[in-house]
Amino acid sequence: MMISTKGRYALRVMVDLAEHDNGEYVVLMDIAKREELSEKYLEGILATLSRAGFVQALRGRGGGYKLARAPETYTVGSILKLTSGSFAPVACLGDEENHCERADKCSTLPMWTKLNELLDEFFEGITLADLMSKPEEDEK
Repeated sequence: MMISTKGRYALRVMVDLAEHDNGEYVVLMDIAKREELSEKYLEGILATLSRAGFVQALRGRGGGYKLARAPETYTVGSILKLTSGSFAPVACLGDEENHCERADKCSTLPMWTKLNELLDEFFEGITLADLMSKPEEDEK
């Protein structure tokens, strides 16, 4: 399994929006500078996130992007699935239903199915809030 660049960047953008949430829209250029990413590439990622209702977008002066919900309501899994697709380690598990002609006699299918479940559980168990930078605790 390989997480796409689009998926990795989408996570970075979502974390950036969460960490810089002050109720106002965040300008694309500011995100691009902080994350050292191309504005043009981020536009496409943010368009995908916006169409899916993950972020709110506002054009024009004072516009930009902000999270549509609280950071703890987004899972890493939901963001990666939206932008990268399935976590399936083999093609036959990539769709909702396995259409492989050999599925009923495949000795490796249970192993791949378990790996797929573990990956899904892992990524669905991490929220955007979990990835946000935490201020250092004051030393006493």
